[in-house]
Amino acid sequence: MLSSRKLVAILSNATYLFLAFVSVIFVALSCFALLAQAVRQSPTRTWKNNFNALVIGGSYAIVLVVSVFFCLKRRLEVRLRLSRISKNYTLLRRSDAPQAVHEYIAQEYMRACLVSHQSLPTEVFHPGWGRPGTKYEGVRLRRALLDTIPEIDILAHMVIPAHPTVKPHVRMLHHFRYLLPLLSTEDELTALHYYDSANTTGSQFCR
Repeated sequence: MLSSRKLVAILSNATYLFLAFVSVIFVALSCFALLAQAVRQSPTRTWKNNFNALVIGGSYAIVLVVSVFFCLKRRLEVRLRLSRISKNYTLLRRSDAPQAVHEYIAQEYMRACLVSHQSLPTEVFHPGWGRPGTKYEGVRLRRALLDTIPEIDILAHMVIPAHPTVKPHVRMLHHFRYLLPLLSTEDELTALHYYDSANTTGSQFCR
């Protein structure tokens, strides 16, 4: 389906061509009528030695040549002006526009900057992500927590060499059960409880 802009352009071009065609038809008819009248009013009623017919034909020929000349001149001027427009980005200076236009552009630019600044979120909190403005900004806490499991497993083998190797789909409380006596509890929860919760609420950790 054609857009409204293309439809308007097509209608505009069609109207222009129609009016130009009608104008040419009427001019040709008027020229033919005047020439016929000049022949009828001639003493000999012929084209021979008919000065009036010569003047009428010459006048229409001059009008045609002048019209074509002005059309070509206008088209050439428009093409030259468009060719002088820079295709690259150029900064508008104060002298490139009237003072009122420059002030209006500056005012609207400042208004847009103010609206953009006011629309920025100030207190944003997404569960599971670090708070903006802190060192954890943009950090997904669950993923960051699970990424430390291989390091903890290596340290666990340093403390307990016979510690089992971590396996997929294993609960952290069960895997690190031998480390529970070494961990401090806070509200009856150890750090392993948080690891276990992070590991069981989504995709399982696999070494």
